[in-house]
Amino acid sequence: MPDRQEDDDGEVWGGDRRLSRPDTSLPDWEMPDGAYRPVPIVWFAGALLLQMVALFTLFVALVGQPGWVTVVSAAFVTGMLGMWTWERGIGSASPGWRIALVMVLATQLVLVAFGALAGR
Repeated sequence: MPDRQEDDDGEVWGGDRRLSRPDTSLPDWEMPDGAYRPVPIVWFAGALLLQMVALFTLFVALVGQPGWVTVVSAAFVTGMLGMWTWERGIGSASPGWRIALVMVLATQLVLVAFGALAGR
């Protein structure tokens, strides 16, 4: 490694091979390989938000129908979304994530069912 110059502030030198800053551990020619690492919270949050939008849309679209139609439609959408999320990867996540997903999906379904049946 070359000696530090007085005017060196740690930035890139044009003629020097050391292109990375002195406070980094890896030089420019040794790039670490990155890989996609799935994270359960992404699947969880995606399912939560998608179900929220889907059930709201169903509730509004089926407001003139009998309550049981809304409940059956919401249960079908929730089941399909749960299966899709399970296959996406939450099925191989820790038990806490799986339990949380089932609880959140069921809670939103119960809220829509209560609104559809009690509000009519």
